[in-house]
Amino acid sequence: MTTSQKTSGLGGNQHKNLTPVLICLVLAILTVAAFWQLKDCGFIVYDDEQYVTKNVYVQSGLNASSIGQAFSSDLAKYSGHWHPLTWLSLMLDHSLFGLNPMGYHLVNLLFHILNTVLLFLILRRMTRTTWPGAFVAALFAVHPLHVESVAWIVERKDVLSTFFWMLTMGAYSYYVERRTVHRYAFVLLFFILGLMSKPMLVTLPIVLLLLDFWPLQRFSEAAAKPRIPAAEMKPEVSGKKKKSRKKEAEKAAAAVKAVEVRKPAVPEFKWSLIYPLLVEKIPLFVLAILSSVVTYLAAHSSGTVPSLDVLTPAVRIGNAFVSYVTYIGKMIVPVNLAVFYPHPGKVILWQVLGAAIFLFAVTSFAIWKAKKLPYLVTGWFWYLGTLLPVIGIVQAGTQAMADRYTYISLIGLFIIVAWGVPDLLKKWNYRKEILVVSSVICILCLSVLTWIQAGYWQNSITLFDHVLKVTRNNWLISNNRGLAYKNLGDYNQAIKDFEAAIGMKPDYAEAYYNRGLAHKALGNVGQAIADYSQAIRIKPNLVEAYNNRGNAYGESGDCTLALMDFNAALEINPSFAEAFMNRGNAYNCLGNYQQAIEDYGRAIEKKPDYAASYYNRAVAYSKIGNGKLAILDLKTAAGLGDERANNVLKRQESAR
Repeated sequence: MTTSQKTSGLGGNQHKNLTPVLICLVLAILTVAAFWQLKDCGFIVYDDEQYVTKNVYVQSGLNASSIGQAFSSDLAKYSGHWHPLTWLSLMLDHSLFGLNPMGYHLVNLLFHILNTVLLFLILRRMTRTTWPGAFVAALFAVHPLHVESVAWIVERKDVLSTFFWMLTMGAYSYYVERRTVHRYAFVLLFFILGLMSKPMLVTLPIVLLLLDFWPLQRFSEAAAKPRIPAAEMKPEVSGKKKKSRKKEAEKAAAAVKAVEVRKPAVPEFKWSLIYPLLVEKIPLFVLAILSSVVTYLAAHSSGTVPSLDVLTPAVRIGNAFVSYVTYIGKMIVPVNLAVFYPHPGKVILWQVLGAAIFLFAVTSFAIWKAKKLPYLVTGWFWYLGTLLPVIGIVQAGTQAMADRYTYISLIGLFIIVAWGVPDLLKKWNYRKEILVVSSVICILCLSVLTWIQAGYWQNSITLFDHVLKVTRNNWLISNNRGLAYKNLGDYNQAIKDFEAAIGMKPDYAEAYYNRGLAHKALGNVGQAIADYSQAIRIKPNLVEAYNNRGNAYGESGDCTLALMDFNAALEINPSFAEAFMNRGNAYNCLGNYQQAIEDYGRAIEKKPDYAASYYNRAVAYSKIGNGKLAILDLKTAAGLGDERANNVLKRQESAR
């Protein structure tokens, strides 16, 4: 080989090694460009309060106490999920960024970028091809259906759990190359961490089996490479020897051709090879089952699992069939996306039958073509399997479907597109050029749609305005927009939205309660009490309604009725610090100062930084003549930022 040939070969290898690095860089830039608006987005009045802005555990930051709380059943019951790593990540965010939403959004975006790059690298390693995996990763990066998972701070659990999903897949690919206990331990570790971020990973063992089928091809024996006879290369001495070498080369070529003809087109599957693959994943399946049980118990304890009386099995299964097909439609034409799709509570028979026939037909075709188009089996069953826990058969929440559920699931369909379309076009002229141009156009169009969709997440009003335009009878979003207006001080517009929500769902207790808050802010105490009472009639365990109705009674001068409501609130939630303080106020109103002091103390036990309770206890101490303890509480309240306490202390200082 000449020097120029060596240099050329070295340059080619360097270019080949540089390609994946450049692809990763392009994927990262593309993702940042599509989602960059998120840096200016705020918190949303839809679970962000529960997870961050009003969550005392998260706002305590990352410390020994909060770490223990993240693993406790209290937070699981509070949110309906047991995902301690998600809580820990949000606690760390609060330690770093406080209540600046930009930091939370950028961390979500960072995880999405990491997930995109890992997906490409894992597919490249497993399939030994570059460009199909790059296309799958690009679709994953900029598809508008994924905006919800990235833009919604609450969905930290989505991007974080997917990060561990990707690490588990990568570790599994590494393990398959050389099966050792050490390598398998990493598979288990990342899987456990993923389950502690979001239980969506319960389907990952099934996906690993699908990857065993294709592209890892562990369901069949690897065919031995045919030994190719080659003519021995020796210096030519005479014409006869040259002819002899030519004949030997022709025989070698014929032998290769014969081997190729005899080689089976498709490997034969052996159950003796599949059985060990199932055994190998028993630890993963056990962990998945345990996680499923914990998830169901957490959801049930928080009241997010509707009873069979609300949604019958027939309605759930019918909606599941329709949702499977609807997700595919939104993948192809990603428009009219919403953060909440109300469950219709019923199904249309022809839609269910049509969806069931379609799903059965595609499934049958995938099985029929399993040996010829193995990626079709992996991709299709990836999609069906990963959606199964959230498709609505075991319903959690009141949504018919959710864009965030497709974050992992659409990868299966992307695989079908990335490997299937080139197969369909294999006989076309200019096939390569067509694939490149169409891929670039597709990614650019999706990027523009993602940019537009991300823009709706600027704030609660912009998001909910869009959702109400693209959905019908969306009682929850009408209520949440009312809350957003209430938080902005626009109580009249808030009341209109609450009334719209009640019109769509007359038994919506929370909407009555929220309308009561708005009326109370406007000074309509009588109307507020009426709304709180209606909310309690619909939902007798709505603790906040008792607490606020008690406050309204207290302001009206009926301290006895107020005391009864605070007692009811504490019976429902014995840890409700605000209700203890308010009951102290009621006892104070009735002249029972000693009992008031005890309740203020209980409120402080539940919430040690409760400045208002310290101030009120100081007032009660002063009424029974205990000035020394009153001063101590005033100083504590002032130290916690209570302006009333500061003013009292200043007046006392001036009087001296």
